[in-house]
Amino acid sequence: MVMNHSLSELDDGPVQGAIHIPLKYQISNLKKPPEITTQPNSSTAFPVDDITLICNASGNPPPTFRWTKNGTWFDPTSDPAISIGDNPGTFTVVTPDPAEEYEGMYRCYASNELGTAVSNAARVIIENNPTLPKDKKVQMEVEEGRSAVLNCNPPFSTVPPHIHWMDKGLKHFELSERVTTSLDGSLYFANVIANDSRTDYTCNAHYISARTILAMEPISLTVHPSNAVVSSRMPRLLSPSTGRSSHLALRGKGLVLECIPEGLPTPTVHWVRMDGTLSTSRTSKEKHGRWLVFKNILESDDGEYECIATNSNGKAKHSFTVTVEAAPHWTKRPESHLYSPGETVRVHCEANGIPTPKITWSMNGNPISAIDPENRRRVHGGALILREVEYGDTAVYQCEANNKHGTILVNTFIYVINLPPQILTDDDKVYKVTEGQTAGLECNTFGSPPPKVTWGDLVLSDPRMSLPPGGSLQISNTSMEDAGWYNCSVLNSNLSITAQLQVFNRTVIMPLPESQRVRPGQSANITCLARIDPQLRIEQTQWRKARQKLAESTDDRYTFKDSSFMIKDVEYKDEGKYTCEVMTSLDMANATVSIIVIDKPDPPRNLQVIKHQDQNSRTLHWTPGDHHNSPILEFIVQAEEQRYTKGEWVNMTSVQGDVLHTDVHLHPYGIYRFRIQAVNEYGASEEMEPSALQEIPAAAPTENPEEVHSESVDPDTLVIQWKEMQKLSHNGPGFKYKVMWKRQSDKVTHWQEAEVHKPELIVKEAGTYTPFIVTVRAVNEIGEAQAGPQEVAVHSGENYPEAAPSGVHVEQLDRSNGRSSAVKVKWTAVPPKTVRGRLQGYKIHLKWLGYQGNGIGHLQRGRRESREREHKTRIVDVKGSKEEEELEGLQLYSHYNVSITAYNSKGEGPHSEPHWFKTPEGKPGLPASLDFSSATETELTLHWTPPAQINGVLMGYLLQYQEIQSNETPFQVVSIDDATATHFTLRSLNPQIQYRFYLSGRTGAGEGHSITKEAATLLDGVPPSNINISAGETYFNLSWVPGERHRNVEFKVQYQRNSGGSKKMETIANSSQSFFRIMQLEPGTCYNLTVIYSNKTHWSTEYKTDGPGVFEVKGNFATQGWFIGLISAIVLLLLVLLILCFIKRSKGGKYSVKDKEEGQVDSEARPMKDDTFGEYSDNEEKRTPSQPSLCVESKLGSDDSLAEYGDSVDIQFNEDGSFIGQYSGHRDGPGPGGPDSSGATSPVNPSAVGPPSLPTSITGLMGRAN
Repeated sequence: MVMNHSLSELDDGPVQGAIHIPLKYQISNLKKPPEITTQPNSSTAFPVDDITLICNASGNPPPTFRWTKNGTWFDPTSDPAISIGDNPGTFTVVTPDPAEEYEGMYRCYASNELGTAVSNAARVIIENNPTLPKDKKVQMEVEEGRSAVLNCNPPFSTVPPHIHWMDKGLKHFELSERVTTSLDGSLYFANVIANDSRTDYTCNAHYISARTILAMEPISLTVHPSNAVVSSRMPRLLSPSTGRSSHLALRGKGLVLECIPEGLPTPTVHWVRMDGTLSTSRTSKEKHGRWLVFKNILESDDGEYECIATNSNGKAKHSFTVTVEAAPHWTKRPESHLYSPGETVRVHCEANGIPTPKITWSMNGNPISAIDPENRRRVHGGALILREVEYGDTAVYQCEANNKHGTILVNTFIYVINLPPQILTDDDKVYKVTEGQTAGLECNTFGSPPPKVTWGDLVLSDPRMSLPPGGSLQISNTSMEDAGWYNCSVLNSNLSITAQLQVFNRTVIMPLPESQRVRPGQSANITCLARIDPQLRIEQTQWRKARQKLAESTDDRYTFKDSSFMIKDVEYKDEGKYTCEVMTSLDMANATVSIIVIDKPDPPRNLQVIKHQDQNSRTLHWTPGDHHNSPILEFIVQAEEQRYTKGEWVNMTSVQGDVLHTDVHLHPYGIYRFRIQAVNEYGASEEMEPSALQEIPAAAPTENPEEVHSESVDPDTLVIQWKEMQKLSHNGPGFKYKVMWKRQSDKVTHWQEAEVHKPELIVKEAGTYTPFIVTVRAVNEIGEAQAGPQEVAVHSGENYPEAAPSGVHVEQLDRSNGRSSAVKVKWTAVPPKTVRGRLQGYKIHLKWLGYQGNGIGHLQRGRRESREREHKTRIVDVKGSKEEEELEGLQLYSHYNVSITAYNSKGEGPHSEPHWFKTPEGKPGLPASLDFSSATETELTLHWTPPAQINGVLMGYLLQYQEIQSNETPFQVVSIDDATATHFTLRSLNPQIQYRFYLSGRTGAGEGHSITKEAATLLDGVPPSNINISAGETYFNLSWVPGERHRNVEFKVQYQRNSGGSKKMETIANSSQSFFRIMQLEPGTCYNLTVIYSNKTHWSTEYKTDGPGVFEVKGNFATQGWFIGLISAIVLLLLVLLILCFIKRSKGGKYSVKDKEEGQVDSEARPMKDDTFGEYSDNEEKRTPSQPSLCVESKLGSDDSLAEYGDSVDIQFNEDGSFIGQYSGHRDGPGPGGPDSSGATSPVNPSAVGPPSLPTSITGLMGRAN
């Protein structure tokens, strides 16, 4: 919008008074001042060339064009030789004659009612076509090794020609350091050789503008060999020939400095800048180093340069002074703008150049200095200033800068315009903010002069509301009460709009913890929850660290999920402040939490070791490392002694975490180095770099050996031993032990001594167990330990005792518990003189000799008695001088002998005379085992093995049992007086009741402990596993023989098609059925059959139903001939198999059980276990849970499998396969309730109850359920 400024402000800077028409402002046919779009260009023309000057301009209305030539008006339309193009600003001089009349300086003027724009000046130069001058043929003769210059001298042109030296075959001569061309086109030879002789050195000048190539007269060069060898010579510069030259260059133009030497051998050229460093990026070397080229020279290239030509004989130099000046160039171009009336306008125009250009202003092509003076208009320092502009100030102004090197001009227009006001903001616009934000309600207007707007008096009464420039209404710190409708109108017009303000709740982030402490390698998780207005939604949640956005990393260390941010494997670099930014469409809330990486500290550094006057002490100083956000609790001082314990670091001392120095005391003659470890809550730091080595001087030992004692073992020998001193305590070289000893009975001080290096000394001829006094002192080359050694009393070695204890006898103790016996052994002590050492105690040698007698029950144990006797020896150690000891745990009813020895540290003495004694009879132990068998439903046989420990003469057993339904049921007691019995049968038991049995042995001492077990006449059953299968088209018949005593067991039968996708079917069967049918199956289909018992697979197999299978044929597959033939063959094969099956079945018919039994091999001749059924020999067919699938070539599918089971069961079928027979001929004898069952009804043998009838098929089971 328009802004007003005072004149004083104009002198300080640019005025922002220009206006720009917005895109939304509706205006048509806006007038525009002229503007040059294509400038005319300077050119050089030849008489045969057309001369074309182009000047294009834009504007509304379209501009008209005028021309000046050499400062005077020139009308192209008045010259018949000039044609005007489609663009009225362009004209062409067609084959000018004479052409010189059109040479001059041209300028174009484009005008419309708003002003006139002026083009740059374009110079037209007319040249004649270059012609070849009449030259004489040049012949040069040069002595070999000398220099030569072949001059070219082409005709002059304002556009210099390109020079090419070629031979008569138009082949370029090869240029090198020896042969090169100069800026003027001459060909230079630094030294000639014989091969340079030729007559066709031709200079060709190529005039590009004239489209002409001129070939100069060929030059002949003859090289004469020298009669004498040409001596080498130092370089000399051929061009330039003087010692110094000056060059003027214009900024942005090119400059070539040339330096062509001659000499033998051929010189090389090197360039240097004398007043600075030669720029390799702004310069290049061409012509084999003879030219130094500036392609775009700048003021910084102004200076002194030097070329140096060098060969083996010397140097030649030339200095160049390069002066860089500049034609005018813009540093600030004036800009064209629209202005409202009354504005103050300042247009800046600045240019640089060397020398400094002069700035002049023109208005519509006329110098302002030549226009009538106007107080509102002036030029100040290159700036054009217009105050209080009017519509008449609209014009195109020209700013021109010139110096001696050229002139530049630029057009700029000042357009003072009147535009009617318009409101550019949409009506009924809705503005949305959150509480506390600043709302800006727009009322953008445009016009010239600028329109004024109002929002009503009530709005201006609120201090939170203001009207910034531009017409908008600004409401700071908005609240819910500010929501509503607002009206904006333009003064002095009927223009107005309304705006609606909606205020929403501010987004607030729920409180976050101030910081989170994490160990390296752990994960940090920050959750950022925000409360937002219900009408808004979270657009984005952005996380930042140190104001930088965070994104998920390729190594998955940074992960973002919903409102959570997690860092995996935290590192030290992850420490810092993390900001969560929750953004909605209206506002943003943020919160910051610090992640503090806590860890064990870094190692201390800068460890310094300071010596004391006391050579054995050092002071350590250090600098702590980073504590990683956990205060250092302590510093541990560690030392390594390298003379004796190299590689072993020990903790010498520790100080608190705020102490950074300590004193350490060291062993003499040690070589130490130190290191410090810092410890905080999370552990100790890594080891720091150790200090330099510290060597401590040697000194005498400060202590003597400790723990001096005697380990004398052999008689007549005294072994003196002590704790070996650490090498660090040696304190110097030549360390050894000085040992002194004397007999304790020696009243006169008569010490013997010896020096040893090991912690042991053996003294011979010391007597048996003789007391001595010994001392041990530490000694090295410096001296002995100052502290006196301690005197220690010791003895020489002991010998075995000489005498045995006497008076050994045994007293029985009344502590028998029925399982073991106890006795007290007494003896008389040996005389002290016979011990020959210090008596340590006695040893009782007790030996078990075997059981008493050969009664019943000892037969079993007799076989192992001799083996046990070898291991029944006990040695009881009785410490001290006791003369009796009680022994417990002796075997009852056994023979023992006992002997006693005295012992000292050397060993045992002789045994006393052996003493024999016997132990009393005791109660037997419990029977070793108890098992059960049941022949009928009312009988139960107990099987046991005798007790392992009989403890006397076994007289029999006591059997007790009771029903376990209640502990209150009475005990039944059976006394078994046969000591050799190992089984017993109970009859008339209730098959529906479980019993608990107690069995114990009996000796003369009473009844022993009983073995207890529970059992019943009906033993635990299992489902059948040897199941026979016969198949029909839609059913399977399953049959088996129930095991004796294993009936009435329910189990599940599952079946499912093998092809997959079908549902698994399941039903319940009972082991007493002997037969089961699965119906409603598909013909020719393979099924998986499984027996499940106790949630485990007990038996499984695969079997296939009879009949052809059902196949699905897709598309036109069945119409193919090979497929029809294959199906026909399969059907024929199935028919043959069915015929064979019916023939096989017809052999069975109906037959009696007796006939079946007679036709089979006697099954009683086969061995069979009591608790199993359906077992076969290795030659019989075996059916196990892991049997192979019968779906492939199954033989059982076509034969009556039950017919092969005649020794176990006799089953008959009707023609439809239904069951009509019954089981018979059990291997284990007649079943309960059979014709052979007998026995009176009694508590021991109750009458048997047969199993209830059970259904024999799935249909039957379903019928019973109903």
